Amino acid sequence: MSIQEASERLRNLPYEDIGVAKLDHHRSLRSGFGEVVFCQGKATEHLVKIYEAFWRDGVRVLGTRATPEQFEAVHQAVAAAQYDPLARTIRIGDAPRLAGKIAVCTGGTADIPVAEEAAVTAEFFGSQVERIYDVGVAGIHRLLSNLPKIRDANAIVAVAGMEGALAGVVAGLVDKPVIAVPTSVGYGASFGGVSALLTMLNSCAEGIGVVNIDNGFGAGYLATQINRLALCGTTRATD
Repeated sequence: MSIQEASERLRNLPYEDIGVAKLDHHRSLRSGFGEVVFCQGKATEHLVKIYEAFWRDGVRVLGTRATPEQFEAVHQAVAAAQYDPLARTIRIGDAPRLAGKIAVCTGGTADIPVAEEAAVTAEFFGSQVERIYDVGVAGIHRLLSNLPKIRDANAIVAVAGMEGALAGVVAGLVDKPVIAVPTSVGYGASFGGVSALLTMLNSCAEGIGVVNIDNGFGAGYLATQINRLALCGTTRATD
């Protein structure tokens, strides 16, 4: 490249200040994952500027907790933007598929939006995802009939509200790490997901890690990190 081109590229490293935000272009070099935008609470015009900057630089980007109105504004500026209304994500660019697999399970259908945030995040960063929904302990035969698919994964994300028992049951049946995601689904005494959170934290089953209430993104990200480690020596994971 020319000196001018090199100077232009170096000018925005390690981050680019666009006034409303400082875009971290070195994050993928440090952690293997590019920057993710938390859309909730951001002014729409600021979000549009962020996506325009990433698109201009040819950077793949995932935004979480986005509203349909935010997506419409972004899509008008960046036609390549794609929206998942269930996961509430705005995505630009696709990731290569990896050989490994993550299983995302839910206790009930009300937990699916959080599970989809986890699944879409994992897929964006290159993991294959097996979705196994509505297999809660109220009908445990549904879970048992899906055990072969769950055991085939390198990591399992267990998403549940109410009493949050799914993660502990799954962890007692598999030899893979389980990432428990409590959801805010439940009646009054579930305290907006605190009941499920405490159940998961106090599970007597080994091999469980717990993320925050409704944090599907954090679970999908962590599951992909585990998946990449599992693939070391077979397929090198790259962002």
